[in-house]
Amino acid sequence: MKIVDVIPRVLNAETEPYSTYSQKFGTERYSMVVEVQTDEGITGWGESVCHGAQPGQIAAAYIDSFIRPRLIGRDPFDVEVLWEEMFHGTRPFGGGGAVNAISGVDVALWDVIGRAVGRPIHQLIGGAFRTEVMPYATTFYRKKGKEYPKAYVEEAKELIEQGFRAFKLKVGYGVEKDAEYIFALREAIGPDKFLAVDANCAYDVPVTRQLLLETESAKLHFFEEPLKTDDIEGYRQLRNLTRTSLACGENLFSKYDFRRWAAEGAVDILQPDVCSAGGITETKKIAAIAQAYGIRVVPHVWGTGIGLAAALQFIASLPSNCLSSFVQEPMLEYDRSPHPFRDQLINGAIRMENGVVKVPMKPGIGVDVNIDAVKEYELKRS
Repeated sequence: MKIVDVIPRVLNAETEPYSTYSQKFGTERYSMVVEVQTDEGITGWGESVCHGAQPGQIAAAYIDSFIRPRLIGRDPFDVEVLWEEMFHGTRPFGGGGAVNAISGVDVALWDVIGRAVGRPIHQLIGGAFRTEVMPYATTFYRKKGKEYPKAYVEEAKELIEQGFRAFKLKVGYGVEKDAEYIFALREAIGPDKFLAVDANCAYDVPVTRQLLLETESAKLHFFEEPLKTDDIEGYRQLRNLTRTSLACGENLFSKYDFRRWAAEGAVDILQPDVCSAGGITETKKIAAIAQAYGIRVVPHVWGTGIGLAAALQFIASLPSNCLSSFVQEPMLEYDRSPHPFRDQLINGAIRMENGVVKVPMKPGIGVDVNIDAVKEYELKRS
């Protein structure tokens, strides 16, 4: 089997205005999905995450200009060889963007392999420690014209009715507002449900310290990215300050970034994104580093159903960090923000039922891609 084409497809759609994070309101969603075609008619799909609302053309340019010419004619089963060539070949361009692009290609290669042998990816990378995952709803995005925290409370009640038992709130609006929102949500969802927060690097150490201490009685499970992702010393100062775990990893790329964070003891939870940190090939290695240091892995997940399916394959293969019968299992970040084509790309194949999301069992990433939906939202290429 040989690769005959690697096609980056940039997708875009307008949305109602919402706070993609505390520092930005967004009015559109970008995605960059990758199609790998082979001479045996097997096609694989992957995704390179577009954090926030950055255009997908950035990752697509890496693929068009550098990766595609080097993969055509190669064997997709040489996935690790290809990863190393893509990574070291793009190092001069800067780590983050290149690894993000490589991630989508790598997932697509694994999708090809899985479809070729008739197996879901998790069976090819060690098997399934679990066949279903509890999701936490990444939601509570601010929308113009709404009253907060009242709107958050109403949304929480709706999500509980849908079966959600875990939630993540966007913060970064200042200690006073953040604390108000956190306590309002804790009261709305009750003391027994999972509540985390994400500041998207909005704060420095003093402000984060104040917020952690101010909200300690709200029993937050983790605080994601309070600081910039180059401030390892800052994270170390804050870790173990309260019962709230510190989490980071959305903006880290490859095992080389994650190795340092694990070795420095900077966080309690690492959050590699399969579609940004290096694909299936690399996130398995990141998970092994985390396991060696006794750090939990709760993957970051953001994008379309293609990325969601790939993340579930990865999560299925993650071992628990200890042998207790009552360990905290890996969770699935389940984005509930406005996204016109997230579910449409996979024909709604992944959904939460009875409080859990099942790991797809079809070959490859486990879902079929709706090519008509891809074409509907694809931006025309010049």
